[in-house]
Amino acid sequence: MSSDYEPHSEAAQQHRELRKERLEAVRKEHKRLIGRKVVFLAFIIGLIVFAVGFIITLGPLEITIPQVYETLLARFLPDFFTMDEVFEQVVWNIRFPRIIGGIFAGFGLGICGCVMQAVLKNPLASPFTLGISSGAHFGVAIAAVFGVAVLGGPYLLIANAFAFAMLCSIFIVSLSVLKGATSETLILAGIAINYLFSSLSQLMAYFASDEQLRLMTVWGMGDLSAFSWSKFGIFFVIFGVCVPILWWKAQDLNLMTIGDDSAKSLGVEANHVRIITMMVASVLVATIVCFTGTIGFVGLVAPHVARMLIGADHRILIPASGILGAFLLIGSDAVAMNIISPTIIPTGIMTALLGVPFFLYLILKGKRKEFWQ
Repeated sequence: MSSDYEPHSEAAQQHRELRKERLEAVRKEHKRLIGRKVVFLAFIIGLIVFAVGFIITLGPLEITIPQVYETLLARFLPDFFTMDEVFEQVVWNIRFPRIIGGIFAGFGLGICGCVMQAVLKNPLASPFTLGISSGAHFGVAIAAVFGVAVLGGPYLLIANAFAFAMLCSIFIVSLSVLKGATSETLILAGIAINYLFSSLSQLMAYFASDEQLRLMTVWGMGDLSAFSWSKFGIFFVIFGVCVPILWWKAQDLNLMTIGDDSAKSLGVEANHVRIITMMVASVLVATIVCFTGTIGFVGLVAPHVARMLIGADHRILIPASGILGAFLLIGSDAVAMNIISPTIIPTGIMTALLGVPFFLYLILKGKRKEFWQ
């Protein structure tokens, strides 16, 4: 009897060892892939750092890339670096705030687009799917035409844009709570709100004077000129709160891509995650939109490009979408400012002009199936 048992025991031991070896090989392969993705993100960050120095050199002031970095480092390490007064004024007070604002805005739009595409399971979802942009534009129209604003002074347009953008978000999420926070409910409610506020903005434009109409049109095209060091406080606070929350929900978003029922069986309440992430993303987008105006293409294309390059794991995909969004936005803004200088093309127009052909190329070339297919 023992002779019959021993071969079976030996075979079971060999099976366990083979299974252990396979699991170890899978772990090593997973670590290798994660390492490659981290290296890729580090490479894009390096490109952004180089792009910052290069973009600042563009313009009438003759300055080299090393002089740019020396001027920037002199602000933090004055004992080791010197700063020319002219370079300080142009680099630190004029050009650098615009670039930093573009990095923040592009990063925020990228991660919000990634999150919204995940929770809505829709490849066309972006930070403006829920009508946030149209709500902000209507707030600007109200302030421009009637002078009705939440705050006065230099924050008149900014405060109105933020208030109406958040009004749209609160209405849509409240409606989804009452009717069930499914992806279909959020998308349909967003489309309805988008059309409503777009129509109201057009109505305001019908009664607007030439100057009021020009203000509404320019804001609707998107621009980074509103950024200055005095306005970054609110950005640091909002980003410091919203971004960690969205990244914290990355694993839940991974589970939600296989379906709400499957996610629920694994302990994830899909509707609650959807409401939390949409509200947090809406706050972040509203903050960005009130400063930049309508720059809609970044939040759509950056997550797609990131997904094609590194896969659909949201623990890596969320920061990757933000980093690519930042790179896309500051690159587009640099081209917009210099391609037909001294005329500056609105940034929102340039992001679409540069991004659409590249995006179509990736779609035609790429073979990867995405999670909503």
